[in-house]
Amino acid sequence: MYRQIKERVIAVADYVINTGSTVRQTAEVFGVGKSTVHKDLRERLRYLDKRRFRLVEQVLGYNLSQRHLRGGMATKNKYSNRQRQ
Repeated sequence: MYRQIKERVIAVADYVINTGSTVRQTAEVFGVGKSTVHKDLRERLRYLDKRRFRLVEQVLGYNLSQRHLRGGMATKNKYSNRQRQ
């Protein structure tokens, strides 16, 4: 069982590094919960591969800094679509 978790953590980390996707997007692709992805990337990866961990931290930091912009655009689109109907 441990080997499967380790393989998933590495696969999730590589996916995030290569695509720059958010935790929510990554969870959907891998069919696991957001909490699982977050635990894999923030806790488990640190002990498995420090280089990947640093790269993932950069992507997650960027996504966090952009979160308010994505939320604002989603709200704008929501109300723009309501006015058209």
